[in-house]
Amino acid sequence: MDTVSTPDILEAIATGLQDWRKLAQPIAARYRTPDPVRAAAFVAAVAQAAVTVGQDPEIRLGRGVVDLALSTAGDKGGRWVTAQDIELARTISKLAREHGLTALPGEVTQLELALDTADDTAVSPFWSALLTGAPDHVVGDTVLDPTNRVPSVWFQATDAHPTPRQRWHVDLWLAPEVADDRIAAAVAAGGTVVDASEAPSFTVLADPEGNKVCVCTALDRD
Repeated sequence: MDTVSTPDILEAIATGLQDWRKLAQPIAARYRTPDPVRAAAFVAAVAQAAVTVGQDPEIRLGRGVVDLALSTAGDKGGRWVTAQDIELARTISKLAREHGLTALPGEVTQLELALDTADDTAVSPFWSALLTGAPDHVVGDTVLDPTNRVPSVWFQATDAHPTPRQRWHVDLWLAPEVADDRIAAAVAAGGTVVDASEAPSFTVLADPEGNKVCVCTALDRD
């Protein structure tokens, strides 16, 4: 599989793929559509282009928008961005321009659930079975639903500890250019910055009761 590293993906975005952003697994784009008919025409064109090159994009029609995510499934169920995904993204951007659609790269987002655990091999089959219907949809340290019906669950390694202690938190993946504004909005709404030492890769926030969330971007990652 001809996978592309995150730094190389970011370079491609900076030099021609401005519609797209790197999230946890895929590259993603959102386009504003003026009406459902034009949205459907665009989706049909994307589907045809994808079939031609043997790719399988994720496409979601929303109210006034079309969301797309591109990644390639590996032999063990993982998802990685490949050179073929990058080329399909270029084609999709061209199709969007031809259909008169407006790119909204700052609006792409991905929600990932993170669970602190000292033994992910013990708990991951349970969460895989519960969320996906089978215990073997675990790729490394993450449960990935093959059809992406539910958010992925990432197991964050931690020391063994008794409960109660907050063990769940949300990882919110955003386009890098909107992360600071989103953090500022959350702080203005009563939150606090707990740890910004790893920013812009991730910043830890807490709500007024101390529940934590990480705002993540693809910057400063391998």
